[in-house]
Amino acid sequence: MTTNFLTKEGFQKLQEELDHLRTVKRQEVAERLHEAMEGGELIENAEYEAAKNEQAFVEGRIQELDLLLATAQIIEENGKTKKNDAIQVGSKVTIKEGNFEAETFTIVGAAEANPREGKISNESPIGKAILGHKVGDIVKVETPGGTYNVKIIKVG
Repeated sequence: MTTNFLTKEGFQKLQEELDHLRTVKRQEVAERLHEAMEGGELIENAEYEAAKNEQAFVEGRIQELDLLLATAQIIEENGKTKKNDAIQVGSKVTIKEGNFEAETFTIVGAAEANPREGKISNESPIGKAILGHKVGDIVKVETPGGTYNVKIIKVG
């Protein structure tokens, strides 16, 4: 079974979503289904079909979150990383590619990845490439669009 890396904050957000789906959303969908069934001929009832589709989505998401949270490994966000420590899930990293400006981001599990918030997945091309490396290393990153090198400027 695959391990899913999550920060404490990410675990909490997913747990809250799961709780909401189980308590609020399931009830809303059940009410929609009940109303649609009372609305006449089920074969031609578009509202009934929409409610059944939403129910399937909600139940699928609940199963997905159950599995994700059951296999989650909580990672510490590295405020404690020493300067020469290797990059790992949870590390805050600053890299520089060629003449471009340096970029800083945190390595997180795929479920929490959000580049706009500075969180990249450990499964992304750059995440995979820099894991295990240290400050000063030059790392080759292979992407579908080509290969490039980045220098690790700071970890932590």
